[in-house]
Amino acid sequence: MKNKTDKIRWALEKADVPILLMVLYHFTGNKKWLNEPYMPKLDFSFFAHESGGLDDNLQKEVREAALQSLSEYFNSGKIPQTRISDNDYLKMMSSCVGEEMPKEYLNMMLEEMQLKERYGSWNKDPQNISIEKYNVVIIGAGISGMLMGVKLREAKIPFVILEKNEGLGGTWFENRYPGVRCDVPNHYYSFSFDRNDDWPNYYSKGEDIEKYLQAFGKKFGIYENTKFSTRVSSCEFNSKNNLWHIQASDAQDNDIYFKAHFVVSATGQLNIPAYPKLEGIKEFEGEAIHTAEWSEDIEINNKKVGVMGTGASGMQLIPAIADQVDTLSIFQRTAQWAIPSPDYHREVSDEKIWLLRNVPFYAGWYRFNLAWRMGDHLLHTVRRDPNWDSSGKSVNKRNDRHRERLTKYIEEQIGDRTDLIEKVIPKYPPYLKRILVDNHWYKTVQKKNVDLITDAVEKIEKNGVRLRSGELVELDTLIFATGFQTDRLLASYELKGNEGTTLNSEWDCDDSRAFLGMTIPGFPNFFALYGPNTNLGHGGSIIFIAECQVRYISKVIMRMIENDSQSIECKRDSYELYNNKLDEEHENLIWTTPGIDTWYRNSSGRVVSIMPWRLVDYWDMTKEPDFDDYIVN
Repeated sequence: MKNKTDKIRWALEKADVPILLMVLYHFTGNKKWLNEPYMPKLDFSFFAHESGGLDDNLQKEVREAALQSLSEYFNSGKIPQTRISDNDYLKMMSSCVGEEMPKEYLNMMLEEMQLKERYGSWNKDPQNISIEKYNVVIIGAGISGMLMGVKLREAKIPFVILEKNEGLGGTWFENRYPGVRCDVPNHYYSFSFDRNDDWPNYYSKGEDIEKYLQAFGKKFGIYENTKFSTRVSSCEFNSKNNLWHIQASDAQDNDIYFKAHFVVSATGQLNIPAYPKLEGIKEFEGEAIHTAEWSEDIEINNKKVGVMGTGASGMQLIPAIADQVDTLSIFQRTAQWAIPSPDYHREVSDEKIWLLRNVPFYAGWYRFNLAWRMGDHLLHTVRRDPNWDSSGKSVNKRNDRHRERLTKYIEEQIGDRTDLIEKVIPKYPPYLKRILVDNHWYKTVQKKNVDLITDAVEKIEKNGVRLRSGELVELDTLIFATGFQTDRLLASYELKGNEGTTLNSEWDCDDSRAFLGMTIPGFPNFFALYGPNTNLGHGGSIIFIAECQVRYISKVIMRMIENDSQSIECKRDSYELYNNKLDEEHENLIWTTPGIDTWYRNSSGRVVSIMPWRLVDYWDMTKEPDFDDYIVN
């Protein structure tokens, strides 16, 4: 290109007009850019249309104004210091998304954009505190564990991460099956303080997320504090010295021991593979593998392959391998709702990457737009209306509209293969189970070598799968895309608290509960990240939840060290009150609808995985620890 102006003009042709309007206000302070006729139109898509609903002439005017402001910026290297009040920011947010932004979201969103600090700091001068007397053991080096390590490192609190795998990344290190992908847009599925402006796709592949996490670990010094190939077997609290005694084993199965003032469990909810409870599961003589334990050595090319499970991993895996195999038999227990997304495989343009990298405020406002669209809107859709009667097909009027739109989409995708309609359209309300993104699923099940089997499986035999009808489906390779043991949180090691209390006895095996999803009575100085009821069923990014939790735990530990406190334990009353409110809220939501099993619930039907709160409510709950909820010594 001839000069910088041509480069800017080239990039602006692919810019999002609503984001440019926010950039223009930062640069000019002119409120005309926040009002009609420039205000973007309301758009419910995950990725708003780049035009913002403005006509061609208005778009041209915005791009030309942006060209002038950015040319001046790149020539001078100085960002104009526009004074923006909280009310101005609220107006900007409302204008950007084309609807009124409730005030309670303001600070949360400013943190997401890195326009306001999210994490806490010391209340006392660290030079005057004996920080080195305390230490933390983090179990797990996935997203949450890495983040916890970063914030402890910044506070100069000694810590070590114990990781069972050979590398960082948790679920993104382990899950390497073909087609593995994130179903949250990655410009939002990333740390607020370490955005990645170079994502190659809007929904990133697993390998790209793993690269991001590895770079994050190197940038913030996590590798130096992590012991890899170290599997924790037990943690036991000694009330005499207020220390946790941790037993683990290394790669050679040698026992190793650690002591810590605080333990932070970051093992997550998706770390123990679940297999179907079927007769003969160990009798199969062909190759068998779980998606979470994928190996490049598995043979699928030109083989008769069977896949059990049509949830998130199955819906990603199956279209990725359908053209490689001889025949593909899909064993489906329950049909899944899948939303259309033209952006699922779309690459981020060079122009967009340039804007995100180089234009001040652009990446922040782009993230805000995604955070708002993928946030709390859906919660209204999943609230049960006691006066709504749809024979179990939906839970309220809005939910029924979603069902109608999704049904129409599926029917359009299936076309003249009407024999598949009964198999692919769910009979339960949308969002009762995890909503998926259509990864060419409906096109794949129509392929000549693909058989979508909805007959019940009777058992597994040495050369295939026997159906209840009596038919034997012969297979060379059997793949389990059957998810994880989400009702057995923290089950990868034994946990003993005060007076030998075990977590199994506290939770009655699968009734997992925690105050704010993080702390449990009887287990002092212990915190869980991505614990009970902190998964998301209505939108958002689990990284956002991790940031809320790490902020909270960091502040608790810093206050403990500042006050030279030795132990902190959640009060039973606070624990019970929180979980009673949580259960009451869930009774009003879709996930407690009777008659349908989901992995969100335990054996007694209680929702143990996902939270019922709005994201902004959980952000507010975890903003500052209230020590009245704890026994502190």
